[in-house]
Amino acid sequence: MRISLSTGTLFTLPLGKVVTIARDAGFDGVELIINQDFQKVNCRKLMAELAEIIQINSIHAPFMPLDGWGSPIDSLKRCVELAADAGVPLVNFHPPSWMGFELGFWRWMYTVMDFQKEVGGGAVIVTLENMPWVGKRFRVNPHILSQTARFIDFIQERNLFMTFDTTHMGSGKANFINDFYLCYNSGRIRNVHFSDYGHGREHLLPGHGILPLTRFLNHLRSTGYHDTLTLELSPEEFPRDERIIVESLRELLSYLRTGTGSAIP
Repeated sequence: MRISLSTGTLFTLPLGKVVTIARDAGFDGVELIINQDFQKVNCRKLMAELAEIIQINSIHAPFMPLDGWGSPIDSLKRCVELAADAGVPLVNFHPPSWMGFELGFWRWMYTVMDFQKEVGGGAVIVTLENMPWVGKRFRVNPHILSQTARFIDFIQERNLFMTFDTTHMGSGKANFINDFYLCYNSGRIRNVHFSDYGHGREHLLPGHGILPLTRFLNHLRSTGYHDTLTLELSPEEFPRDERIIVESLRELLSYLRTGTGSAIP
């Protein structure tokens, strides 16, 4: 199992600093979120510079408009091209938001019959991420394919893989283990985003929310999951002191390795 750190975990710091911290903390690599750092720059050069510091295990396509990246469809295809050129094996993306009126993106998704062939080109694994439920009085998921069964049917029918996000699934039901097994048994999970959820807040440190995360790690271990596990936290969970951030991440990495039984490469 490869254990990654999402660069979104420390997005308030310079990107070069984030990947250096991930290396110093002992992670196997990073999930590189494409954000404002990738506007008006030579993206291939930037990725090559980051890869000299630590391995890039996956790319997360933009989930906000970026200058020069076009529509969500354009940005996803560009991410796949960058990944293929750089030897990054996986690209993850969010489904369209019906609340955000992403109708063109929605229609396009239903025209693709084989995502690995038509989008991934056979060289890059393309994964779709399950999204969170939001709201206080009334809980709603503003994205398409919010129901687990429909999500699984879609990815199986269209040869699309999955990034299973614990905080997103847990925002809808705290005991999400059954939904995890439904997704796992589909044979489609290739990446797991790991964090806690509680009191309406996402991407918390394990133990700061209400999710059964230690039990979840034990289930990953018992199923023999051997793909990527990505720690994806909110920067608000960390102090500003860089030394303490590295120490905290080392402790979290030890917890993840122990819980999953994964050895240090």
